[in-house]
Amino acid sequence: MKAYNPHEIEPRLQLAWEEAGLYTVPENSDAPKKYVLEMFPYPSGDMHMGHASNYTYGDVVARYSKMQGFDVLHPMGWDAFGLPAENAAIKHHSHPAIWTYENIETQKKSFSRMGFSYDWDRKVVACDPEYYRWGQWIFLKFWERGLVERRNSPVNWCPSCKTVLANEQVIEGRCWRCDSEVEKRDLTQWYYKITDYAQELLDDLDQLEGWPERVKQQQANWIGRSEGANVDFILCDRDGNAPENPTEDDIITVFTTRADTLFGCSFFLLAPESKLLRGLVEGTEYEAPVMELVEAAKKVTAVQRAQGDHEKHGAFTGRYVVNPINGEKVPVWVGDYIVADYGTGAVMAVPCGDQRDFEFARKYDLPIIPIILGEDDALYPQLKDEQNRVVTTVDWEKSYEAEGKLVQSGKYTGMVGGKHSPAVDAIIGDLEAAGKGKKSVQFRLRDWLISRQRYWGNPIPAIYCDKCGLVPVPEEDLPVTLPKDIDLSAGETLATHEEFAKCTCPKCGGPARRETDTMDTFTCSSWYYLRYTDPHNTELPFAPEKANRWMPVDQYIGGIEHAILHLLYSRFFTKVLRDMGMVDFDEPFKNLLCQGMVLDEHGDVMSKSKGNVISPEDMIAGYGADAVRAYILFMAPPDKELQWNEDGLAGMYKFLNRVWRMVGDLAGVAGEDTLYQEGGKLSAAEAAKVLVRERHRVCGKVVEDFDRNNFNTAIAAIMELANATGDFLHAASAEERAANAELKALSADIAEVLVKLLSPICPHWSEELWHTVLGHEGSVHVEPWPEFDPEKAKADEVELAVQVNGKVKAKITVAADAAEEDVKAQALEAVSQAIEGKDVKKVVVVKGRLVNIVAK
Repeated sequence: MKAYNPHEIEPRLQLAWEEAGLYTVPENSDAPKKYVLEMFPYPSGDMHMGHASNYTYGDVVARYSKMQGFDVLHPMGWDAFGLPAENAAIKHHSHPAIWTYENIETQKKSFSRMGFSYDWDRKVVACDPEYYRWGQWIFLKFWERGLVERRNSPVNWCPSCKTVLANEQVIEGRCWRCDSEVEKRDLTQWYYKITDYAQELLDDLDQLEGWPERVKQQQANWIGRSEGANVDFILCDRDGNAPENPTEDDIITVFTTRADTLFGCSFFLLAPESKLLRGLVEGTEYEAPVMELVEAAKKVTAVQRAQGDHEKHGAFTGRYVVNPINGEKVPVWVGDYIVADYGTGAVMAVPCGDQRDFEFARKYDLPIIPIILGEDDALYPQLKDEQNRVVTTVDWEKSYEAEGKLVQSGKYTGMVGGKHSPAVDAIIGDLEAAGKGKKSVQFRLRDWLISRQRYWGNPIPAIYCDKCGLVPVPEEDLPVTLPKDIDLSAGETLATHEEFAKCTCPKCGGPARRETDTMDTFTCSSWYYLRYTDPHNTELPFAPEKANRWMPVDQYIGGIEHAILHLLYSRFFTKVLRDMGMVDFDEPFKNLLCQGMVLDEHGDVMSKSKGNVISPEDMIAGYGADAVRAYILFMAPPDKELQWNEDGLAGMYKFLNRVWRMVGDLAGVAGEDTLYQEGGKLSAAEAAKVLVRERHRVCGKVVEDFDRNNFNTAIAAIMELANATGDFLHAASAEERAANAELKALSADIAEVLVKLLSPICPHWSEELWHTVLGHEGSVHVEPWPEFDPEKAKADEVELAVQVNGKVKAKITVAADAAEEDVKAQALEAVSQAIEGKDVKKVVVVKGRLVNIVAK
């Protein structure tokens, strides 16, 4: 039997699979479908072990599903637009396309080297015009449906990337891509109105039973639904007088979830970006300090504002508003902890119940009026009957967070306060009746800002005409292609590229200019999974019947870092396309596996920016792809962090060599170099009996583990079957197995089972054994999964630990179906010396595991 040589086997089989079209997806079949998808990568160079682990998980699921009788769609492509390619082009005086496509070819070779079972005929590359054409088509369809808007608003600006960022792309106040501190700027930008689907995006999280709870919770928190009321405050003039007949310009509306705290409002806050501010203070003594605060607030990140745990700064505007619940005037301040894009950007400050407002009030000596107290609070007896204000300041160290009853709250005094409380309902009802407020639902989710000021992205298909205004590019003129003759290193942009920017208005035929912003790259990844179902369609982005055949994705695999960005956007796209009649399902991804990060030897996450990546190619050069695959799967569960340690890789390689020879022994082709000689502890009959039981137990265990993506325990179970096989081969000589029909049949069966169980994990290893050792035609990867009988997996006898007062004193072997009383009797006999002279209080049998005896 020839030795296991992955370096000879793997390239040869990869070529054979490609030539045979082994992984080509059938278009017409009666078999059930299984769509397995890993998030497509960015082509920023060759892949590292973090990528390799992600794609290996997906490949195992795809191969296993194929053997389970499914038609499997398992495609791959590249998320190929974005800033890294642009920066690389500038650095190397090259073009982003050159850098991108070179890296794609490098990665594709590495994918093939790992033996991944992709249907390369379905490859999708986001920067190919035949793909991004349909991204532009989707943009136009969204525009037709009122889901596209161009407006001026404060945006997140990354000074390093020189582009705007969506809220979701600002991580703790820094750019998700380059980690630079993000600024706020006013710009006119393009938006997708994802907020139109906020409620459905929240409600449909309940459909996602196959998603990790933490991901669903992150999305729910980001969408951030709040029930409350819009409350109208009347703005006083500069003399402090409220208008007798206020107009819309005199009203500042706030959103609050706690209308029951209106009596505790002692000041009013505007966000530094509020459009009202300059008009309030212009030409007054308050203008300079307010504008100084506005400038300083630009350095306070959105996250800091949302968390509110930084030192707070404010400035008085000199103006007042009238509290609609009691007619009292409260001062208007600007505060650097107010978020402009939540609610209305104006806040009624209630320092007695909000710690941020409490800290602000303390700093600027503003009133802190207690209005909700628990009955055990020292102030409650004094204020429980007070409807008028008698206490306007407190000596508390922090705000009052407990629930309680209203005090100093007019006719509502004595009512229970809190969210969804009787007090909230009563006050909102009275405000609505008076025309001063109404019930409202607000979401934390903001519209998706898709404009990017860069070249290497999907051009926004819009035209500016002096006569016709803003005009969509006609569908027949798509795609709007990027110019190839651009010199980014010389500072050239789409806006300065006259040949691209200058165009003719499709309405009037007059001179016009193209939009020179490109789309956020997340627009490319929000529908690519649909293009895979019909990648060569030239009439539509995909045929609805093909998408409906394969979708939703049955198993999606990718990093937890995409919990909000990519996954939320993809869900939004799917729902819009459903409403367009393009698909007939609500959600794109049925089951989601978020793989853990791969860490280096020091416990740091592998990344190119840190320079600590380990290349799979280096590991493959030493041990072959199959050993690398098996080791990745064995080291840790896929959703846990994996700390890479090369030491164990040699052990996995040794295991594959051992089972390679084992299969040869079982098939009778190992020759004189057999690893197994006579002299095992068991007889041939006993070893065969154990092996049959292990064969059925392990086959069932592997199915159970694969179905739960527990690949590490599946491999451990296969190792247990290999150990039982070794015992069998020790006990039964080659001659005995050849002469005994039952032993011969068992040997042949176990050989096939071992090869099939390992085939999703080690595809080259198993394919070679299937052909050259077991002598089969065709591929093992289209063979049915081994059948198993749970009844045959049951043990005749089991070993139980016997504990006395929690400490193991003996072990006993009993029949698997032994009566409990018999087990107790045998256990008591086994520890008779340990309990001699003691009173046995209790004997507890934990079936199949242990017997615990309590004796005093």
